[in-house]
Amino acid sequence: MATTYSISDLAREFDLTPRAMRFYEDMGLLEPARSGPGGRQRVYSSRDRTRLKLTLRAKRLGLSLTEAKQLIDMYDSPRDTGPQLRKFLEVLGQHRAQLEAQLADLQATLKEVAEHEKDARALLAGVDGKAGAKRGRGVRGA
Repeated sequence: MATTYSISDLAREFDLTPRAMRFYEDMGLLEPARSGPGGRQRVYSSRDRTRLKLTLRAKRLGLSLTEAKQLIDMYDSPRDTGPQLRKFLEVLGQHRAQLEAQLADLQATLKEVAEHEKDARALLAGVDGKAGAKRGRGVRGA
């Protein structure tokens, strides 16, 4: 008999809420069977568990759920793996370029913040120095 999982089993295993699981189902990433009265109980297969694992991995890589679905769906088809791997490399390459652009923007922003911090410290040192000189004169004149 094939292994099956309830929504709470997979939610607990992957530290998700049942609501997130239902969202992934709505997106077409998971396709649980239904059982019980009115088909209200979801029954997830090993295939669903694998698809969920791949979805979460894609999210960690920063891919959108749509991109994740496209890639995961490719592996469900019986086609040659060459086109699938080329598409995967294309998506990863695009994502890498996006991340590198974001990293460059962040590095530029960090450099700008450091310059502002340096300027503010220099101004503060000048203000503190003037205040100290004024206090020092007041003490001497007393």
